[in-house]
Amino acid sequence: MWISLDKKCTAAIRQLAYGTSGDLFDEYIRIGESTSIECLQKFCRCLIEVYASHYLRKPNANDIQNLVQQHSEKHGFPGMLGSIDCMHWPWKNCPVAWQGQYTRGDQGCPTIMLEAVASQDLWIWHAYFGVAGSNNDINVLNQSPLFNDVLQGCAPECIFTVNGRTYTKGYYLADGIYPEWATMVKSFRHPADPKRIKFKEMQEAARKDVERAFGVLQARWAIVRGPARSWQLKNIKDIMYTCIILHNMIVEDEGNAISNWSDDVDPPIRVNRGPSEEVQYQIQRNSELRDSAVHHALRHDLMEHIWERFINIVSTTIRAQIRVNRQDPIFRTKFGILDIANSQSLPITSSFTHI
Repeated sequence: MWISLDKKCTAAIRQLAYGTSGDLFDEYIRIGESTSIECLQKFCRCLIEVYASHYLRKPNANDIQNLVQQHSEKHGFPGMLGSIDCMHWPWKNCPVAWQGQYTRGDQGCPTIMLEAVASQDLWIWHAYFGVAGSNNDINVLNQSPLFNDVLQGCAPECIFTVNGRTYTKGYYLADGIYPEWATMVKSFRHPADPKRIKFKEMQEAARKDVERAFGVLQARWAIVRGPARSWQLKNIKDIMYTCIILHNMIVEDEGNAISNWSDDVDPPIRVNRGPSEEVQYQIQRNSELRDSAVHHALRHDLMEHIWERFINIVSTTIRAQIRVNRQDPIFRTKFGILDIANSQSLPITSSFTHI
């Protein structure tokens, strides 16, 4: 019996969107369970081959420029490329021989890990899936190709200045488990002074971009929200990457994407050197990438930048309120304003040390 292409695509998309099993379409589309599962596998494989180069691409020079500008305006972090984190996807039909490798104590069942980098618009710029669930975020980071272009010297430039100091590499916001690298910015563990408290608040708020991306991904594609039922790991990988591609398609279609695809950008030029010289350069770039001194200096500069930005915003707001309410005696008593006409000279900074 011949089955139309529309029925095959409908069966595949409904499995992705609703997380249903393959035998649910026996009466609705007149497709058997084995045929429905095969349609899902071929649909995912075809979608990845056609659209992965666009919707799973690494950011080029224009993308990096737009990401840095947008994150600086929205979150107040100049040079920020996105937020990084990992997610566990339970594997229901994990083979018994592999369950010890894919099970971690805090999860309680076999899982497969996804490492992702998301921007403020919830576009997923980096996705690395397939690591056994017994690993932690550091193990996944050491295996992922996130910084391969940086180590090979062919990554697009990202030069920015913060607090009077210039940096040559963009960074990602991360939680406490990630290492103190030059391309990672973490919050303070136990902040005490107001500057560190404000930085921790802003960093954790901006880092929620990747958490929101995970939530939206699972809300749109219920197959990712429930446990994976496939026996083959390669089929589970195809399903995950397909859902990410469709997620980025929706972000672009809704007009929320920070940067759009452009074929006019020339790829970065990679200089070919001899084997020994290339190894030396890669070792040098690796040491620069893992430099903890740069990590602490960058975090301190960002803390000063965010605090200064916060003071300027609050000062501007209060001065605007003073101009509007200069005739209100209650407002004048609350802020201790003696000379409303000369309110521009009030020492605003000292009033917010307790905030």
